[in-house]
Amino acid sequence: MVTSSSGAYFRRSSFVWILIVTLSMGYFTWTVFWPQDVPYERLGPVGEFSKYMVEHHYTLLYRGWWVAWAIHIAEALYSLKVCRDKGINNKAICGLWFLQTFLFGIASLSLLLQYKPPTSRKHH
Repeated sequence: MVTSSSGAYFRRSSFVWILIVTLSMGYFTWTVFWPQDVPYERLGPVGEFSKYMVEHHYTLLYRGWWVAWAIHIAEALYSLKVCRDKGINNKAICGLWFLQTFLFGIASLSLLLQYKPPTSRKHH
């Protein structure tokens, strides 16, 4: 969906990015909170690396998970500022940008940052 009327612009992240971020964050969550249930041996090199990280650097994984979500929160809050700066003043649309950016991070925020609002011509 692309809406570009004055004060209302929204564009959904591509399905590929939604899938990549969802699977990545889901797998990250799985390895951090339920590492005993991950079938490492069936995941090839990713499984080997994940198992190594769980066994030798679990604290780093755990903290990294929280940092990743903190970054998503910061990006989502920043999206509200970008909406305001670009003249997107529809509260529902700003809420969509916030939610999408919280869930999918830079895959969403980059779309908002690329948006060039229409310039209004002033008559003298």
